[in-house]
Amino acid sequence: MADRHLDLKGLKCPWPILKTGKVIKDLSAGDTVEVLATDPGAVQDFEDYCEVTGHDLVESDVSDEVYRFVLRKVKREARPK
Repeated sequence: MADRHLDLKGLKCPWPILKTGKVIKDLSAGDTVEVLATDPGAVQDFEDYCEVTGHDLVESDVSDEVYRFVLRKVKREARPK
């Protein structure tokens, strides 16, 4: 079960990613967020988002044209100075 849930159905790119990024920023490392979206472009957007940010895309599926994603926040290592 996810720690947070976002119903972003009806929103088009870039809103699902922007709203998810805002929520995931406030989560602790290891916490998860479940996102529901209807924009087919969200599939590639969430894959790209996780690749860029380093967060884990734990689950991704679709049912009745609703895309479901579960992301896990990964602790970021401090950058060396």
